[in-house]
Amino acid sequence: MRQGWSLLLGIGVLVGSGLMTACGGGGGASGDPSAANGEKLFRQTCATCHGMNGEGIDKLGKALVGNEFLALNSEKALVDFLVEGRSATHPDNSRGVDMPPRGGNPKLTDEDLAAIIVYARSLR
Repeated sequence: MRQGWSLLLGIGVLVGSGLMTACGGGGGASGDPSAANGEKLFRQTCATCHGMNGEGIDKLGKALVGNEFLALNSEKALVDFLVEGRSATHPDNSRGVDMPPRGGNPKLTDEDLAAIIVYARSLR
């Protein structure tokens, strides 16, 4: 579980540090509009740290593919985590990288975060 919390840590580093620009579409999303929107938002805000395919980036974001934390926690728990973020000094942060609230993008709504979760859970 501890590893899972810190895995989502890097989701916001991307937007918060201004490292990522929109990458556009790509395969992987189902026909669900929520998942399609989640893919777009994931690629804009998460891929720099977690990889375009959720494979993870060394010393930044953990792999999301097959991630136990994503599988075992409710959508609400995951949205709450993303809303709050996690500081680099938090005891459960194993990467030592800040994850700002809402991934560093205050424009992301709870619905946007839920769509990102739907997409992240679809990664294989």
